[in-house]
Amino acid sequence: MGLIDNIKMPNDIKQYDVEDWEPLAEEIRNFLIEHVSKTGGHLASNLGCVELTMALHLVLNFPEDKIIWDVGHQSYTHKILTGRQAGFDNLRQFGGMSGFPKSLESETDVFDTGHSSTSISAAIGMAKAKELKGDKGAVVAVIGDGSFTGGLTYEALNNLGRLKSSCMIVLNDNDMSIDENVGGMSSYLNKIRVGQTYNEVKSGVEKGLLGIPGIGEPIAKIVKRGKDSIKGFLVPGMFFEDLGITYIGPIDGHDIGQLVDTFTSAIKLKRPVVVHVKTVKGKGYKYAEKYPKYFHGVKPFDIKTGKVLEKQSKMTNTGVFGRKMLALGEEYPNLIAITAAMASGTGLDKFANVYPKRFFDVGIAEQHAVTFAAGLAKEGMIPVVAVYSSFLQRAYDQILHDVCLQKLHVIFAIDRSGLVGEDGSTHQGIFDTAYLSGIPNMTIIAPKNRYELTKSMEFAVGFDGPIAIKYSKGDAYYGLKEYLEPIEYGKSEIIYKGSHMALIAVGNMMEEACEVYEILKSEGVEITLVNARFIKPLDEDMLMSLAMEHEVVVTLEEHVYSGGYGQAVSAFYVNKGISHLKVKNIAINDIFVEHGSVAELRKMLGIDKDGVLDTIRRMLTNKKMSDHEE
Repeated sequence: MGLIDNIKMPNDIKQYDVEDWEPLAEEIRNFLIEHVSKTGGHLASNLGCVELTMALHLVLNFPEDKIIWDVGHQSYTHKILTGRQAGFDNLRQFGGMSGFPKSLESETDVFDTGHSSTSISAAIGMAKAKELKGDKGAVVAVIGDGSFTGGLTYEALNNLGRLKSSCMIVLNDNDMSIDENVGGMSSYLNKIRVGQTYNEVKSGVEKGLLGIPGIGEPIAKIVKRGKDSIKGFLVPGMFFEDLGITYIGPIDGHDIGQLVDTFTSAIKLKRPVVVHVKTVKGKGYKYAEKYPKYFHGVKPFDIKTGKVLEKQSKMTNTGVFGRKMLALGEEYPNLIAITAAMASGTGLDKFANVYPKRFFDVGIAEQHAVTFAAGLAKEGMIPVVAVYSSFLQRAYDQILHDVCLQKLHVIFAIDRSGLVGEDGSTHQGIFDTAYLSGIPNMTIIAPKNRYELTKSMEFAVGFDGPIAIKYSKGDAYYGLKEYLEPIEYGKSEIIYKGSHMALIAVGNMMEEACEVYEILKSEGVEITLVNARFIKPLDEDMLMSLAMEHEVVVTLEEHVYSGGYGQAVSAFYVNKGISHLKVKNIAINDIFVEHGSVAELRKMLGIDKDGVLDTIRRMLTNKKMSDHEE
């Protein structure tokens, strides 16, 4: 029985003596590697903050004290130390434990996270609330250096320096986000890392002066008063202290004893403190240390070789997009690629290698990415902003005011549109149609397969104005290759012509729709199958022709119902006064969708093949009964 087995409740780590700390850290690392190799998950980030998390748990008392994890995918050790080891057997699986902090799982998960740069703002709010209520307890935000490229971090730091609330910020610095960090803050932190000399010089000078009889102490006080100028000379910028926030570090993020001492002292200060902790992403597993980007979020893998067990058999939509960007880059010398710390995740890494002067990674700064693109477009460039659907939400104001208001030619390549699976509610891309379609001048395309994705990119480059192309995570759909009508602005595509009932599928739901069509056809039911293609504008001519030739229209999309394509279709028919037509929208109900495989989630939501068939069969049955009664 190992040390880890005795941790069943929060604060149980305090039962261990100092000599047990390192063996426990090793056990935790082995536990993480073993379990994530089976379930998949975020490995490198968790391996890098084992000691950091242990030290926080040794110093803090739960649930009185609070930890807010920025992004949250580095919270696995926290889950172990709060007694949730059994949950790792079904980590990120349907009905299982989340890979992110979840307040419904444990009261020690005090804030649900999933996007970056939010922790300091939340921590300040909690700290201020404790002050106002007179509650005791420390509030700690753990934030990675990658999140320091996000603007919300600086808004929070600015406010923290003014409020002077008791709050400890642990800057977990591993010189990585998902891709390598970029920008001025990364350079600044590099200077601080080598500026540790300041702490050593300051300590040595003070000790030396205090040792001089008679005159040493007065001189030491004079030097101490001048510490800010000394620190400013040895550590460039002193950004945090200039804001009124005490800065400590950098310290070794794998020295538990030093971490415990530092955290204890920092909390006792009862004021805003940044503790700069230097860690190694992937520490303890050679493959994760060598390839931290690859092991950031990894599928099940072989521990001995580090190789993923499930081989990618097909090209992904991300890969299709990346390959097409490379081809378009050669054809259009003014084509620009922009990403927010996701070069490899969005498929732009190859473009970056071939056209480095036309590739820009702005860090975790989606708002800046969009307005930066607007500026490029103003000067005749064709910027492509490649971003995950869930993360683009952060730049809504910039899309509306800076791009669409001026009708600028910016292309939004929206990856991970629809259900993303195991990352859960914070990452599901099921709101993009709703938050984009209400903006004037915006055009939205949802390609049905890999071939239409490439044609959509060609169309977008030649388009004049804001345009978004949304496509799903995972394997690209190869079906319907023979059905590829030229893309005409605002026009949908009739795949199969039938009668009585029409099924309009949006984007990645075409694969399910084709299976539904084939099954119904085998049962003697022939329906019209339509590829929506354009979500905005609606193909009103197509919708009118369906109304004249059919009695039922069904829409199918992997998106929430509210603000979705189906709702727009229903509103169109109502506004046209078409009352004879029965319209059914198959979409996701008004919920946040938890984690699980895409297939499992579609089934749960009733938007998979079987769910769609059940809905259509009920409609056909009800129609027959209605006809019989007449």
